[in-house]
Amino acid sequence: MTDLDVLRVFCGPRGHGGNELGVVRDGSAVTGERARQELAARLGFSETVFVDDPERGVVDIYTPSVRLPFAGHPLVGVAWLLDLPELLPPVGEVPARQDGEFTWIGGHPAWASGRRTQRYASPAEVDALPSPPEGEGWLYAWAWQDEPAGRVRARAFPRRGDGIVEDEATGAAALVLSGELGRALNITQGEGSQILTSPQPDGSIEIGGRVALAEVRSL
Repeated sequence: MTDLDVLRVFCGPRGHGGNELGVVRDGSAVTGERARQELAARLGFSETVFVDDPERGVVDIYTPSVRLPFAGHPLVGVAWLLDLPELLPPVGEVPARQDGEFTWIGGHPAWASGRRTQRYASPAEVDALPSPPEGEGWLYAWAWQDEPAGRVRARAFPRRGDGIVEDEATGAAALVLSGELGRALNITQGEGSQILTSPQPDGSIEIGGRVALAEVRSL
């Protein structure tokens, strides 16, 4: 038996929204990719993280259908939970930091390949999209709310066929969009989540947001 921490990552300014994340703090309790994939599918979160070394920040990330080398909301969530300056997902070293109410991690757009962005004319058009829109492959639909201020309205559709119809908040897709636009962004996604991005001089991009503990379960 082990505990599962359920976090809400990228909460809005008033604590609303946030994408749920499952964190298995004792990764040794669930060994092997097959067992972890089965548990992630059973839990049904958009991502579940297994912590293999809480002191070094070694983590393993799964959607209900695939293992991921890098993902934004899981790493922001586990960075907040473990309070470490660095995490080690399969992609390699990921810097992390705390800044007041926000937790930040750094990454490169190449780490989040496969997520296609599509601009719409207005936030109303983004809001009117069916969930999911027709088509195949990962879609990050967005529109400017206030272009000079860098404020964006977005929705995310994995379209993997694994039960995750729409992502409430998606750090990796926000990282890709920030890289494409070459600027810092303040993104409102889903029902009320907030994601901040900040391009860095070395070409990496920080993504940040608020994290809250929703509950602790026994597995």
